[in-house]
Amino acid sequence: MNNLQRVQPPVFPVEKVVIPEAKSLKLDNGIPVFLIEAGTEDIMRLEFVFKAGQIKETLPLLASTCNMMLSEGSQNYTSEELNRILDFYGIFMNQSAERDSANITLFFLNKHIEKALELSHEVLFQPAFPEPELNSLMKKRVLWYLVNMEKVQNLAMDQFFESLFGKHHPYGYHIVEKDFENITPSILTDFHSRYYTLSNLAVIISGKIHEKTIEFLNALFGNTSLKKLNNDGSDVLLKGEKQKKVHIHKSGAVQTSIKIGSTTINKRSPDYPGLKILDSILGGYFGSRLMKNLREEKGYTYGISSSVSSFDLSGYKVISTEVGSKYSQKSIDEIYKEIKMLQNVAVTKEEMSIVRNYMSGEMVRMFDGPFALAESFRSAWEFGLDNSYYHRLSEKIRTIEPDEIIELAKKYYNIDELYEITAGSE
Repeated sequence: MNNLQRVQPPVFPVEKVVIPEAKSLKLDNGIPVFLIEAGTEDIMRLEFVFKAGQIKETLPLLASTCNMMLSEGSQNYTSEELNRILDFYGIFMNQSAERDSANITLFFLNKHIEKALELSHEVLFQPAFPEPELNSLMKKRVLWYLVNMEKVQNLAMDQFFESLFGKHHPYGYHIVEKDFENITPSILTDFHSRYYTLSNLAVIISGKIHEKTIEFLNALFGNTSLKKLNNDGSDVLLKGEKQKKVHIHKSGAVQTSIKIGSTTINKRSPDYPGLKILDSILGGYFGSRLMKNLREEKGYTYGISSSVSSFDLSGYKVISTEVGSKYSQKSIDEIYKEIKMLQNVAVTKEEMSIVRNYMSGEMVRMFDGPFALAESFRSAWEFGLDNSYYHRLSEKIRTIEPDEIIELAKKYYNIDELYEITAGSE
């Protein structure tokens, strides 16, 4: 047994990522609907998307609270009654409000399509915003907030967004405790009437789709004329703060949270696929350079990561870690060292092969199953893109050369433009 050699299994590169196209159509009144027919189980995913995210709010917490309150009672059902009906039909409902959009998503057996649509219409367009439920929700949220503000990583991330986008912009301002007292039913009703409208709606459906889905959708959502789209939104200038280095003192903190990054391009840019590959090399997966340096070699941290993300009006890149306070400056120095290496030294063929295989595998995972297909479709569609974005990304993963990575690192990781945010005791 001792003479047996362990042989690593062979690696087979992903030659081509197959991405099924979504079928695009419109209801009788013009509401866009996207169908992704996939899967063998009798399950559907139904997502209603509105341009009703944080960018539209006039008060902090307004967009997220409006979205969370949709299921807390309607004109015809109390919150308890809604939950009882959802449980009876085995319908799972998820709600989310992000920077640019808000949605509700339902998962259910396709034989319950009519009931799922009926409840969706009730929740989306006839919410009651009852004051007792609102008060209860805000009490819970302020407690969550107070707990989270004890964590250095949250303090640093809030300051990071403020530094990048500006303290008065919806992308940048962070919540304070008094904000939880400012949301009222009437304010929610006004926000809902502006942004939760048929004109502001798109529907994404995936799974084993019931044959009468469009007929049922038209009966509930497609028989009302669309009003002119409300283009209200933030007119606050998106402008970063001048101060590049900010430290937030947190007494008693054992670790220091580090956030280093800046605004950057979003998915609409032709450079974005290459930037995603560069990010993977730097800190985007467990075998990345930052992980090898700060975790494996130096032992400064349990984990460090980098990421590139897109908003409608901008994008951002961020390197994140938590380290023992006495290692914070050493860690920052090593992060900058790794960035400079990418700007000056070509990535080896071996490392490039590992990253190509990792990212190709991730792409396969992104399209594994009907619900993952829907998530990936929306991720591109929200930026006015289609599956050609993923084909470009796949091709770039296969063909990018080391000299292009050097140029991208020089272009998008100018160290003088990076914000350095820390939170901790020192």
